Amino acid sequence: MSKSIISEGRTSTEAIEKGLKQLKVTRNQVDIKILEEKKKSFFNILDPHTVKVELTVKENEKIEEKRPEKIEKKEKKSTDLNELEDSKKEIEEFLNKFLKQVSENITYKIDINDDAIQVVLEGEDSTKLIGYRGEALNSIQVILSTIANKNKDSGIKVILDIGTYKEARKKTLEELAVKIEKTVTRTGKSITLEPMTAYERKIIHTKLQESKNVRTYSIGENDNRRIVIAKK
Repeated sequence: MSKSIISEGRTSTEAIEKGLKQLKVTRNQVDIKILEEKKKSFFNILDPHTVKVELTVKENEKIEEKRPEKIEKKEKKSTDLNELEDSKKEIEEFLNKFLKQVSENITYKIDINDDAIQVVLEGEDSTKLIGYRGEALNSIQVILSTIANKNKDSGIKVILDIGTYKEARKKTLEELAVKIEKTVTRTGKSITLEPMTAYERKIIHTKLQESKNVRTYSIGENDNRRIVIAKK
């Protein structure tokens, strides 16, 4: 019986690539069926959605188990200041055009700090770009990171915040982690949290990594990835 999975992504291409990676096959080894897809628009980052595709391995196609390759550790290169300045200008050009079409009531600050480009959006309409659980904010950060690293040798880190959203969200998640730690310790029952972004999951893991009473691990795939807090 042919193996079949359903994969999700922000675009059909992303969903297909994720599925191929999971199955460890090439595109010509599967049949692909798009189950759900919405029309794109320039502002679709303000209305995040997922595209679902079904990938079925063709008959007589074998899924080969690949042995893990040895990865040589490379020394981390310090980011070139000229590249940082160039990327900063490119991000500024994008934001000037993008924000002009979104709202006149959004401004930004951009600085280079510790080999990273830090961007903060401000203004009365800036919260519209946060989205549900920060999904729109994360999408914009991905776009800015792509712009910053285009045709660059060193990996340039871009950190985006809207107002003080990330700081406030971090505090909320840390308080949640402590509260659930106490509940799990008292009841002995594991608790599974709602799906979170990688950034949010890291906050929970970090907050509880030194706990003597509970442990944390992640389950699920893609946008349904979530944390489980269990008693040790």
